[in-house]
Amino acid sequence: MIGQIERAFERSARPLYGHLVGLLESAIARGDIPSGSRLPPERELAARLQISRTTVVSAYRELESKGLLRGYVGRGTFVCAAPEPSGTPFAWRGKIAAAALRSSDPTMRDAIRHSSDARMLSLAAGEPAIDLFPTEGFQHAIIQVLKKDAEATWRHGPTEGQPALREAIAERFRVPADSVLVLAGAQQGLDLLARCLIDPGDAVIVDRPGYLGAIQSFRAAGAKLIGWDVLRSDPDELEDLLVRYRPKFIYTNPTFQNPTGISMPIRLRRELLKLAERYRVPIVEDGTYRELYFNEAPPPSLYELDEQNLVIHLNSFSKVLAPGLRLGWLSATSSIIDQIAIIKQRLDPHTQNLSQFALARFIREGSFDRHLERLRAAHATRCGQMIEAIGRHIPAGALRFAHPRGGLYLWCRVGAGLSARAVLAQAISNGVAFVPGDAFYADPAGDSELRLCFSSVRPSEIEEAVKKLALSLARTAPVSRRELVTIS
Repeated sequence: MIGQIERAFERSARPLYGHLVGLLESAIARGDIPSGSRLPPERELAARLQISRTTVVSAYRELESKGLLRGYVGRGTFVCAAPEPSGTPFAWRGKIAAAALRSSDPTMRDAIRHSSDARMLSLAAGEPAIDLFPTEGFQHAIIQVLKKDAEATWRHGPTEGQPALREAIAERFRVPADSVLVLAGAQQGLDLLARCLIDPGDAVIVDRPGYLGAIQSFRAAGAKLIGWDVLRSDPDELEDLLVRYRPKFIYTNPTFQNPTGISMPIRLRRELLKLAERYRVPIVEDGTYRELYFNEAPPPSLYELDEQNLVIHLNSFSKVLAPGLRLGWLSATSSIIDQIAIIKQRLDPHTQNLSQFALARFIREGSFDRHLERLRAAHATRCGQMIEAIGRHIPAGALRFAHPRGGLYLWCRVGAGLSARAVLAQAISNGVAFVPGDAFYADPAGDSELRLCFSSVRPSEIEEAVKKLALSLARTAPVSRRELVTIS
């Protein structure tokens, strides 16, 4: 596509800056340069068009102000939207704040949308086996709350969370009750932590690959994201990153990690804590999947092993009960809890009371743990079913993955030079969805990787979902490496 722009540029007598803006804007509007495409670096495009770099920089900035492009330090400039329709009375895209533009990746929104579409077999959004949700038990807890605590349910509640739920969490998860802050889901916790801890330009070390919601929240706060390879999990590499970048904190998901499903061994957990103590760097531990082991319980959490108050532990009931509850929590030293509660109060004066009271009863009565036992067995079965179905319907080498011991995901690599996003386009048309791997990286990577959630579809649907995925893989044409990362 850039070659066509070169030829059009040579034939034009218009002013350089305005002509380049017009050509790029038209190409984006026609779809010749689709959303998500990376444009050539400014120096490279200037050399190809034989114009000054300043002209290219000005054109890119003009298109950024219109909301069409987005520049990322260390990653490049990407197309993020089509132009406003002709006749639009006011160009709102040009008025969007820079912080909002840093967080416009729609991947998470699309995954959730696909999971709520009855026509789609969604392997995208991370959901537990919703068909196993203990509806009767939770309904009983709600009825008891409304009988005994109706007035408290309809009043304002403490920003930190209802004492009944904070105490139930403290007892169940062995943390001090005054260290617990109740959240409207773990994603709210990530946003609050970003607001509390990150100044624009701060370095933050994140899992590579890692949870896209954390990447989006930290990037929106203006953080410089540094990836630590979780598959190698080399403490020497981590120490080098700590020395080189002096990060504000480390974010890691050490147990049945999203998206890879791996768990950090106890030895590495202790080494990580020693490094954090030595360099005085706090750790945000995402423990969202910790309870979802198949057979063997995982090692102690970083929070449990921490003796220096370095760890903030984030958790959620979305992956062990249901995302529709919108309940999560974090645990940290009291000074951090107080500060985050003040920030939370500005955004969300208090988390919804009825679900808090009901969940507190649900935990205290033992229903939560009984549900977990059933859920673990069901997830292990569904994981096995999906792996067997892949073996039957997808040729060997076309989709490679490690067998997880817990969590919700298969982290897969496609073969034969395929792009996961190209496979996804085919998959959507075939009625199945997943999350492409590049969404889980803070840098350009993951083109040939994808994440499948094995727990989100019923056992009777797994075979059909894998068949649709197999068809999508078979119908996707291989692309060159250059086509994956730039416009040619």
